Amino acid sequence: MTPALLTLIRHRNTVKQMRQVSALLAAVLFSIAFLAQAVAGDWKKIKIGTEGAYPPWNYFDESGKLVGFEIELAKDLCGRMNIECEIVTQKWRGIIKALNQGRYDAIMAAMSITEPRKEKVTFSRSYADTPNIFVVRKDNPLANFQSELKHLTLDDISPAEQNALDALINAFKGKVIGVQVATINQKFADAYLGEHAEIRIYDFQHTVDLELYQGRLDALLGGMAYWVPLLKSEQGKEYKIIGPQMTGGPFGRGIGVAVRKKDQALADMFSRAIDASLRDGTIKKLAIEWFTFDTSAPP
Repeated sequence: MTPALLTLIRHRNTVKQMRQVSALLAAVLFSIAFLAQAVAGDWKKIKIGTEGAYPPWNYFDESGKLVGFEIELAKDLCGRMNIECEIVTQKWRGIIKALNQGRYDAIMAAMSITEPRKEKVTFSRSYADTPNIFVVRKDNPLANFQSELKHLTLDDISPAEQNALDALINAFKGKVIGVQVATINQKFADAYLGEHAEIRIYDFQHTVDLELYQGRLDALLGGMAYWVPLLKSEQGKEYKIIGPQMTGGPFGRGIGVAVRKKDQALADMFSRAIDASLRDGTIKKLAIEWFTFDTSAPP
């Protein structure tokens, strides 16, 4: 074999090897780009999960239409993000599990931002903030309970707040209290009242309400934004709020949009849209329309 022929063969092998390396590099770069896109998400169209059974946050009206504060807010936020959104309903029990299984991309369901939940999901900034309260029938002896404080924050409790909490716990000794399952209200009841009162847990808030109405509960624990509109209606004339308005601790720090842990980019998009909606007063307007008072988070 002549030297010239050997040189030609070596050249061809080198070119072939370079082409193979280039093809492999291109495949690797494509895979990286594909994975990055998959992680970041192509947020042109998303599904939002909600309970559909918690008026006036989210519920079905008499015609079967899904309505409520969060339904209107979702439309506003999706418009600001230039995203096509589909809203689907999911039973509250398992709502985070269904998110992480990919049934939808975000949750807007009056979900409070708490530390235990932050271990499972990523939250946007808060869009609403509402205290939690006890509700009793007016004909129940608990209706006479008086609290020295109107507001009770369970973070860094002061001596006055501790006294108010102790009085509340003492008043509920031996009583029956209803809460919805897997909620911040159940967390509070278990932590502060579990050793003193009977805690009954229900899948749906309307079941808790019915149990109270029929006298099978002494009290229930619920969100103020849920109960204030109800108390102003004909249906609410039998009820009374007792005790302080409670925040912090197991009640968390406001209500936000929950997304999967890996979807920080989507949470950030929601946060920016919420910021804009708070600044121009849209959330305040929707809150007053649906709750009759302003529950919007601080800008």
